[in-house]
Amino acid sequence: AVVSTQSTGIKEAEIIDFFLGSKLKDEVLKIMPVQKQTRAGQRTRFKAFVAIGDYDGHIGLGVKCSKEVATAIRGAIILAKLSVIPVRRGYWGNKIGMPHTVPCKVTGKCGSVLVRLVPAPRGTGLVSAPVPKKLLNMAGFEDCYTCATGQTATLGNFAKATFAAIAATYAYLTPDMWSPTVFTNSPYQEYTDYLAKPFVKQPKKEVKY
Repeated sequence: AVVSTQSTGIKEAEIIDFFLGSKLKDEVLKIMPVQKQTRAGQRTRFKAFVAIGDYDGHIGLGVKCSKEVATAIRGAIILAKLSVIPVRRGYWGNKIGMPHTVPCKVTGKCGSVLVRLVPAPRGTGLVSAPVPKKLLNMAGFEDCYTCATGQTATLGNFAKATFAAIAATYAYLTPDMWSPTVFTNSPYQEYTDYLAKPFVKQPKKEVKY
């Protein structure tokens, strides 16, 4: 997450708790064992994927690996809070009522997984696989078509790709976000009187040493 005006990252999860605390709901997407081969055999650790959101325009995703499941989940929740981003919502057609879908087609990629979010008309719902559906719902989208390619069985990459696509909604500068254009005269027009004067060559001044 970024503090908007200074573009500095948030370093403490308690800051997110202060602003969004009561609204945030977290959900464990997956806990998977990962192993490292050692001389004594394998060393098993647990990797937790946690999504966090307020179902109204904010979403975060955290991944943490630890020896114990509870520690991994706790760490993933903290990292998810630190990665909370604002979500931009828009309309499919006429701008009637509250925004309900993605403002434009957006894409996110992680590993081989590519997720594309496409605006959908009101009442469509979230046409999606279970993993992106959870994330989109937490972000506050009501209607959205999705398209995914690659190894979507890799849940971690599938979730990260969806998160990247959701994050891209604010990265897209649409015309309605353009600042008003203030037209000024070109230098030729502004200084036309000066340029119209005939050029008189100044005599060289002699420099005496």
